[in-house]
Amino acid sequence: MPVPNLSLSDLTAVLGDLPQSPVIVRAFDHVRERLEPFLFNHVARSWVFSVKLAARRGQAHDAEVVAVSTLLHDLGLTPHAPGPHRFEVNGAEAARAFVRDLGFDDRRAQLVWDSIALHATPSIGFLKELEVAICGRGITLDFGGPDFAALDPTEIAAIVSALPRLDMKRQFIGCMRHEAETRPEATYDNLVRDFGLRYVDGYAPPSWVDQVLGGPYEE
Repeated sequence: MPVPNLSLSDLTAVLGDLPQSPVIVRAFDHVRERLEPFLFNHVARSWVFSVKLAARRGQAHDAEVVAVSTLLHDLGLTPHAPGPHRFEVNGAEAARAFVRDLGFDDRRAQLVWDSIALHATPSIGFLKELEVAICGRGITLDFGGPDFAALDPTEIAAIVSALPRLDMKRQFIGCMRHEAETRPEATYDNLVRDFGLRYVDGYAPPSWVDQVLGGPYEE
């Protein structure tokens, strides 16, 4: 169900200066037309948080890479990015194809892929290229991550007012639970594992301890 009557210009009018280009508008409209409202608002907030954090820290960066990466980062939770991999990678594959069609070169397309594939692995993503880190920090801020205190509470409140959370906690848990129930083999090595263990009966991820002890070697 598309989010009605919300354009990038509308959002900019409410929240102040945001990067705009034909590529960013295409990415914004692409997800607005494809994501459920709660998920669209999440990815849009993530983008705005990324922009605000980078501005606060004076970090010059590729605004189109960050915009596309944050806006498309959850495509892997939808039917629009099917595939056999963990949802982050399925989304990264779809996003790379999207930006290649828009003329991104290999380096920029790879930055988009890395940003999305690593957005839920901050222990790696935060140490990658600046655009990858900015993307990951904006996304995790929408879950109260380590950069939550870096923005003024009134600024966060304005962003949430413009892009309401729409029962985000329950809805997001539902997405994670669905992944664990329907594609468990693609969830054992990522954040979905925690949701599967708590919410899905019979969810039994393999253990690396068992892999080490049961390996085909004597010692």
